[in-house]
Amino acid sequence: MPGPSRAGGPRGGSAGTEGRERPPRFPPAHLSAQGRHRIHAPASRPSRKLDLLTLCFRFRWLLPVAMATGRLGVRETLGALNTALGSGDPVWFKETRARHLRARDFLAPRPALQARFGDEQVPERVVRAVAGLQGPGVAPVLRCAPTPAGLALQLQRPAVFERVLGAVAAYAAPAAPAAPGPRVLLHCPALRGAPGALRLSQLRAVLVADHLARALRAHGASVRLVPAVRDPHMPTFLQQLRVDWPAASERAATEALRSLALAELSPAPDGGALPPGVLGTVCLKEVMQERGRAAGYDPNLDKCLVTEDLLCVLAELQEAVRHGPGDGPPGLAAAPDADEGGCMVVHVVSCEEEFQQQKLDLLWWKLDAQAPLTQRHLVCGPVKVAGAPGALTAPEYYELRHAQVCKASALKHGRELARDPAWTEVFSVLSVATIKFEMLSTAPQSQLLLALSDGSVSTKGTKSGTFVMYNCARLATLFEGYQHSVEQGLYPTFPPVSSLDFSLLQDEGEWLLLFNGVLPFPDLLSQTAALACVAPGLHATARTETMCKFLVQLSMDFSSYYNRVHILGVSTQQRGRGACRGAREAEEETSRPLLSSRSLDHTYLVKCLPVSSFCGLCVKCSTLA
Repeated sequence: MPGPSRAGGPRGGSAGTEGRERPPRFPPAHLSAQGRHRIHAPASRPSRKLDLLTLCFRFRWLLPVAMATGRLGVRETLGALNTALGSGDPVWFKETRARHLRARDFLAPRPALQARFGDEQVPERVVRAVAGLQGPGVAPVLRCAPTPAGLALQLQRPAVFERVLGAVAAYAAPAAPAAPGPRVLLHCPALRGAPGALRLSQLRAVLVADHLARALRAHGASVRLVPAVRDPHMPTFLQQLRVDWPAASERAATEALRSLALAELSPAPDGGALPPGVLGTVCLKEVMQERGRAAGYDPNLDKCLVTEDLLCVLAELQEAVRHGPGDGPPGLAAAPDADEGGCMVVHVVSCEEEFQQQKLDLLWWKLDAQAPLTQRHLVCGPVKVAGAPGALTAPEYYELRHAQVCKASALKHGRELARDPAWTEVFSVLSVATIKFEMLSTAPQSQLLLALSDGSVSTKGTKSGTFVMYNCARLATLFEGYQHSVEQGLYPTFPPVSSLDFSLLQDEGEWLLLFNGVLPFPDLLSQTAALACVAPGLHATARTETMCKFLVQLSMDFSSYYNRVHILGVSTQQRGRGACRGAREAEEETSRPLLSSRSLDHTYLVKCLPVSSFCGLCVKCSTLA
């Protein structure tokens, strides 16, 4: 059946493999080869493989999930490995680079082992314990041996392939949290105005808040979004951005807060009249000293000008905290970092809004004895535009990106496509995905530098959202092509998973995609919802860039594999119709080097799960590839 593994270059590349160690072939120790399907390449093209193994994710409803005894996990495996070494700090780490994965999957570095065991070798009993590891979520071990780099461990790869691909849908969800999720109130002050007044730094805060809400909900948290937008044009703009945010037409009642504020107000200086809408000033020094400067509040905070609009903001926050659990599962317990009421308030603000938001926090505590004790500020850094003559508003930024997407499509596919009304929605989706990827691919607290040139939406680079979507389109094309060919009788239907021979997956690119993509994906989803509530102080951080980096690296690995490996070879049925023009067209469509079907059950995650946060591409987008 398959010959030697097609070893590729480093991640994202396709360099030759002269002088490099070939990936070892692992016998399917846990499987019997008898009765296993080996989907042979067509006789007409012996160099091609037609093992449609990894289409199993696309057709996962055919998979017997019961064949797996439980979801394997990187976190569980690392925990068991460190426990096997005895008490002490964690030592083991997971390999990610292709050149290291040719020889090992996990490594305990030699310096760390020497610190644990001295200059002596690792005791044989410890090595045996590691080699025999078993337990819930622990990946099956093939071998563990000392090497010059340290203690190297290699997994039973056919067993891991079978466990993962046999229940791949389970790896598309976050890892179960150790405790019930908190009740979270996400407050984004930027949404109180009109779209035309929305600066790019505020747009960034809106997209971070939306992304965080999705991640928290996926992780089981109950999330309530504030404010409910009241500007008549804002819901339309948010819908254009694929941001799901509540709207309202009425302002919150402020009578109770107004009476409390009047009791705390200082008279106008020199007995003068106050401006319209201003009730007076409140001293915040006492509250700030109570909370402590170390908590992160600006030491220059002193007095706050209390207005009717400010009381309306507080009233809406107050009402959101006291009424309704949000949209998460009912009966959620409070998280350790939440206050007595079980609610944690997170203000997602731009750097320009932070000072005013700190005033609002302190005023809330001063006027409301039941204000949440846990309030965090997720401050988004500034957004700088390279070469822009002036300030760019959020709608202008969207229109610019939309025009660039339409222009790029017209240059590649002709102006007729760009003018086709049927593609209006597609171009809008691609524009929004480009914007979201740009805004989220840098850590929110860091400064973001935007490049507005036409080249920034090109598929030629490997660091952009366009590159990720380009590979999504490749996948969509393959899935559609395979399904269509099955309906025409050109390919057989997918065989039972229990009959597949997973030892045939020998290409290092296949293991790279599964080990770095599918296996750690649930933990990655959990990390994106891990709002830094554990850090003391006022500020919180979110790791929106983690998912973006994952998608880019996944797309690079997949693209390298796609360019090296032919996927759908020409079937014998197609060869029998070789005299027909239709068959020649089918041969051209299915024999060109699209992507390896053996990687698809992993890389389809790019289309159906992670990227849905950015665009949720439909199959129609596949023609853009």
